[in-house]
Amino acid sequence: MNEIGAPLAEADYIGATAHELSEKRAAAKIAAGVSQKTLFQRRGRIILHPDLLVLTDWSDNGDLTLTRADITAAETRFTHLYGRFLGGLLNAGQPLILTTTNASADEVYLLINHRGFLETTDDRAWEKRIERWRRG
Repeated sequence: MNEIGAPLAEADYIGATAHELSEKRAAAKIAAGVSQKTLFQRRGRIILHPDLLVLTDWSDNGDLTLTRADITAAETRFTHLYGRFLGGLLNAGQPLILTTTNASADEVYLLINHRGFLETTDDRAWEKRIERWRRG
């Protein structure tokens, strides 16, 4: 076991901030019909530890590490930035949105274990997992 505790759960993610999604043009959104990676250019592992949530390889500066207090909300939903059409029309394609106190990542959109052909993710399970973890 390392100093931050053995992982409680981990998975692959692709992600973006709300700001990044807001700057995407129509061509990128059309290309997302083929691959969500055109919208979600950050990728790595989401790792839930007993006291930290880590998004590995979040930026050139390394991982994004969040405490329970850093995350003010975790929910799956479609928004004006990532709507039902982009998410494959099904609720299973809703992104996991983490609202945080981190200025550089105040609203993080994640697709966890994204399966492109079906446009499904494990986001709803992770939403529940993170909400349980936040409550301690």
